[in-house]
Amino acid sequence: MEVKARAPGKIILAGEHAVVHGSTAVAAAIDLYTYVTLRFPLQSAENSDRLTLQLKDISLEFSWSLARIKEAIPYDSSTLCRSTPTSCSQETLKSIAVLVEEQNLPKEKIWLSSGISTFLWLYTRIIGFNPATVVINSELPYGSGLGSSAALCVALTAALLASSISDKTCGNGWSSLDETNLELLNKWAFEGEKIIHGKPSGIDNTVSAYGNMIKFCSGEITRLQSNMPLRMLITNTRVGRNTKALVSGVSQRAARHPDAMNSVFNAVDSISQELAAIIQSKDETSVTEKEESIKELMEMNQGLLQSMGVSHSSIEAVVQTTVKHKLVSKLTGAGGGGCVLTLLPTGTVVDKVVEELESSGFQCFTASIGGNGAQISY
Repeated sequence: MEVKARAPGKIILAGEHAVVHGSTAVAAAIDLYTYVTLRFPLQSAENSDRLTLQLKDISLEFSWSLARIKEAIPYDSSTLCRSTPTSCSQETLKSIAVLVEEQNLPKEKIWLSSGISTFLWLYTRIIGFNPATVVINSELPYGSGLGSSAALCVALTAALLASSISDKTCGNGWSSLDETNLELLNKWAFEGEKIIHGKPSGIDNTVSAYGNMIKFCSGEITRLQSNMPLRMLITNTRVGRNTKALVSGVSQRAARHPDAMNSVFNAVDSISQELAAIIQSKDETSVTEKEESIKELMEMNQGLLQSMGVSHSSIEAVVQTTVKHKLVSKLTGAGGGGCVLTLLPTGTVVDKVVEELESSGFQCFTASIGGNGAQISY
């Protein structure tokens, strides 16, 4: 049997960093996906006693005997309940880490360790100790702020849960899960994100699971329904950043200048609230007028992010390049590098700006905003 699943990446449209200080943030799914294929062998097959993970994008393969996995991961049939998402204990995580270390990851790929640990935890908790080959490939650049880890957790969980669904009626096309299964999927994916990130907000996995857009404030997530098409140029600066250090830097600046920074955070909150209202608006305002408003809000948000100290010369280079083409850009995510969003109003031709950005060593994608969440196929 073969099961396929896919889950989208995400962008932060407004509110990054300020959200840590009580402001509202708006996030959206993008039509760049992570794909997971789950294959179960026949009983007589050669690899009927192994669990294999193939990472197609980076040409790596890992394989464990089921006996070795059972030896390392505590097993109690009474605790195997896919309908009750559970956290991975530190003790179990240490045992899983040993399984990962035994695969002798290349030093330059050691950052994959937490993702592989997440794979082993989700697989054994949802499926148990059954042989399979799991193939993963992604359209999302790793570690760039586009939610690649959440998309992995969501797509993997979707495939694992889908393998146990008795009514496999979606044929060869992509089909969304029902609300009950989506809620379960999101909870499991959040447990996976905790292994990778420690204390995630839940924004990334929720956007990836449900799709469309969400509003997030003080731990509360509200799903939004977009009533207008939005396209973005996403530019990966290829500059790595330390998210923890950037978040800390904003907090330190807020401690030094509390009144000024509170004004910045309040301004960001207003931008996020207005953006969410425009996106959901059903009034007769033209798409062009709405796009103009969003452009202005993005421009203001970028200025506020600069004032927080989280921009970077690579981000500014993208901003200045797109300004020459009468387009507006802002960083997305932690800043300090990572990715930059450029709004593409209806009818915009991007060939020249993409050519200019890529000649500077940047990586460009075009994406539709607010599309489907997790989907499965058999």
